[in-house]
Amino acid sequence: MLSAAHDILGDRFHDNSGTDNSTEPVTNSTLVRDCNHVSTGAILLADIMPSLVIKILAPFFPLYIHVRMIITLVLSCCGYILVGSAMEEWVAILGVVCTALSSGLGEASLLSYMAFYKNKNVISTWSSGTGGAGFFGSFTYAGLTSLFHLSPSTTLYSLLVVPVIMGLSFWLLLKHPDVNALTSDKRTDESTDSSEEGLSQKIKAMPALLKYMIPLGLVYLFEYIINQGLFELIQFDLGWLSHADQYRWYQVDYQIGVFLSRSSINFIQIKLTWILAILQGVNLVLFATEAVYSYAPHIAFVLLFVLWEGLLGGASYVNTYHRISVEVPPEKREFSMAITSLADALGISIAGFVSMPLHNHICNLPRYHNEIF
Repeated sequence: MLSAAHDILGDRFHDNSGTDNSTEPVTNSTLVRDCNHVSTGAILLADIMPSLVIKILAPFFPLYIHVRMIITLVLSCCGYILVGSAMEEWVAILGVVCTALSSGLGEASLLSYMAFYKNKNVISTWSSGTGGAGFFGSFTYAGLTSLFHLSPSTTLYSLLVVPVIMGLSFWLLLKHPDVNALTSDKRTDESTDSSEEGLSQKIKAMPALLKYMIPLGLVYLFEYIINQGLFELIQFDLGWLSHADQYRWYQVDYQIGVFLSRSSINFIQIKLTWILAILQGVNLVLFATEAVYSYAPHIAFVLLFVLWEGLLGGASYVNTYHRISVEVPPEKREFSMAITSLADALGISIAGFVSMPLHNHICNLPRYHNEIF
């Protein structure tokens, strides 16, 4: 949905081609910027705010994993259908909201479910899978629209196969742990099974998790201001790649970095995750100044830093959950995994609010032409 954000807010969503016609090189040195009337941050907010609510509430409710997965898959299908068939922006945004609810419920539920597995590789395989999902999702969207010239609407309809594959994988491929037995053992070890005291204990456990949550939240705050507030404003005048295509391929490039770093935990482990937040903050400054002044001499330089941005984001994610899996006691791990996912959702939500006025401000500035060497 974030890869489709530029198209959803544009006027070409149901065209027969996934590309626009604004591919002619521009020769003036100072130009009016090619901006959507609404920032892609609006799609980001529709994509993350429902997910944020779900991630706040889900850890405090029983983990009925099969029921949750059914709801997740139904919402995902509804999201694709609504966005693909939308003739008005509000319908498309409603579809994005459905997808967001699906994503938030799925992530919070599966992170909690993951705590019942004893295999030490469960964190690395989960993180690699989520990284791969981002890459293949963005690449599929960009490829079908830019290379095969399908309309964005047709592309989304074709992706209805994804929830089907996910359901088959969960119920037929995945080996499930005995959650009931493990839950009973955990309750036996607890001093009380009062729901009120259980809730109180969870709330009291949250301050100790801030050392994981704050760096993760900051990394996602910075990177999603970049992705949804600045990507669409970094444009090069290329005869072979339109503005919309550049935005899509920035998203693919970012997801490649995320995929690589989320798959790296068995090779590289980073305990000082706050360093990643600082480096991502530096990236935000670089991308903001590039969006305003267009000083990069070639799109290759931007693509390189987009890849680096994705590497930092993925590294923060996988190392945060790896630290929780080895540092938090087993009886607190299920809740800790689920509630920490609130950090990145909160960071992304704030980024959505920041990216819209930032987008509008930069759009009102004159555009400086990139001299391509």
